[in-house]
Amino acid sequence: MRLATTLVSNLAFAPLAATAMVSVSFQDGAPKDRFTLIYSGDCVIEAMDVRIDLGTAPAGLIFDTTGAGAGVEVFQPLEWVTGTARTSDVTDGDTALTLSLDQVTPGDTFAFTIDIDDTTSTRQITVDGSEMAGATLHLSEAEALFDGTGVAQIASPACVS
Repeated sequence: MRLATTLVSNLAFAPLAATAMVSVSFQDGAPKDRFTLIYSGDCVIEAMDVRIDLGTAPAGLIFDTTGAGAGVEVFQPLEWVTGTARTSDVTDGDTALTLSLDQVTPGDTFAFTIDIDDTTSTRQITVDGSEMAGATLHLSEAEALFDGTGVAQIASPACVS
């Protein structure tokens, strides 16, 4: 009985891991495609690096940021719509980019537009959620694949409440 009381007492003072849920959704648009990142965690995170890797999607997705390069027809450079973050350099034909976010608080939303083309179909300038399936979202050591609707989610214990 004393052991059980000690265990319960120790658990009462143990810190509880809070969840850091990051959801990234992709929406096809003309002429700009849109990525929206929503943080629905339980705590403030001082710094967060999020990497989107299109190279793991079977559709051969690339970022089309200039008129002279790997993309076709319409191109769009990265442009922030909601919030801002530092980003890795994204050149035409790249398959990955990293967003470096400072002081992310519960409920924060970040959104940017950019053009994505596929390199495996005849309609290269239009990419839908099903073509995003298999692209990878990285957050610290965790990763998740985008599903057929263009959404990827990562739940990770990132802080102690």
